[in-house]
Amino acid sequence: MEIEHVKCLIIGSGPAGYTAAIYAARANMAPVLYQGMQPGGQLTTTNEVENFPGYPDGITGPAMMIELMNQAKRFDTDVRDGWITKVDFSGDVHKAWVNGETEIHADTIIISTGATAKYLGLESEQKYLNLGGGVSACAVCDGFFYKNQEVVIVGAGDSAAEEAHYLSKLCTKVTMLVRRDEFRASKIMAARVKNTENIEILFNTETDEVLGDGQVVTGVRVFNNKTQEKHDIPATGFFVAIGHKPNTEIFKEYLNLDETGYIINEPGTAKTNVPGVFVSGDAADHVYRQAITAAGTGCMAALDAERYLAAKESVVEAEA
Repeated sequence: MEIEHVKCLIIGSGPAGYTAAIYAARANMAPVLYQGMQPGGQLTTTNEVENFPGYPDGITGPAMMIELMNQAKRFDTDVRDGWITKVDFSGDVHKAWVNGETEIHADTIIISTGATAKYLGLESEQKYLNLGGGVSACAVCDGFFYKNQEVVIVGAGDSAAEEAHYLSKLCTKVTMLVRRDEFRASKIMAARVKNTENIEILFNTETDEVLGDGQVVTGVRVFNNKTQEKHDIPATGFFVAIGHKPNTEIFKEYLNLDETGYIINEPGTAKTNVPGVFVSGDAADHVYRQAITAAGTGCMAALDAERYLAAKESVVEAEA
């Protein structure tokens, strides 16, 4: 097996990976970036991005990712297809395997594998998600498009309560579907939702089908899991807030993860518990999960990686 040596390996694309690449490339680190299973990351499932600074007229998620990729390539980032299937951070040399075949030895590694939103998995939900016609897993990203409309949100945790409250400021009515007879959210978040006039909470309620006209969502058919009774709720937006799964499985043997699988970074830095391995974007961020914050941590990771290399080189020079 051929072994390739690189100065900086970036695992994953999206705003974090591409921003890290731009900074690393400009610092002469000759980054090699593997796009992963979803080139461009979660944003490629977003139709309109209107809250990223510098795009006054908005831009589609896929178009924005192509622009970011081209910017990274302009500074000679080596952008490659394929994904990292295995890593070994046990020794001084950071090893990674591409598609189970090529072996790469990297001086520094920046992880920007992101997270994947959990969906209910209903055929109708996936259909309108792919059409971009009313299904979303991010109220902060997409809530604005449903201004003065009625929406439905699924979820019972803190983030679901937070997103429902956020939507209540924009939409005329928010119907919240909670599968059990109580919230999982903290008391304070649950109280906030209950005290908001235009949020209706339906307990013991699950989604049967997302209704639509073939293009956009027009409503949601729900059922009471105690009585099995069904009814339709008119809505133009269907928000899913049942959590995210960080794409960090291959790192768990070497990196410190929290109970959900998010990589734990040293506060205020992009450093992980392994020297020379850095994290950016949603693989470590379960709080903000925005393109702009991901891009910011991508910049931090590249700067941290550059400083790490510089410190290492000065030690080598001193020893020489």
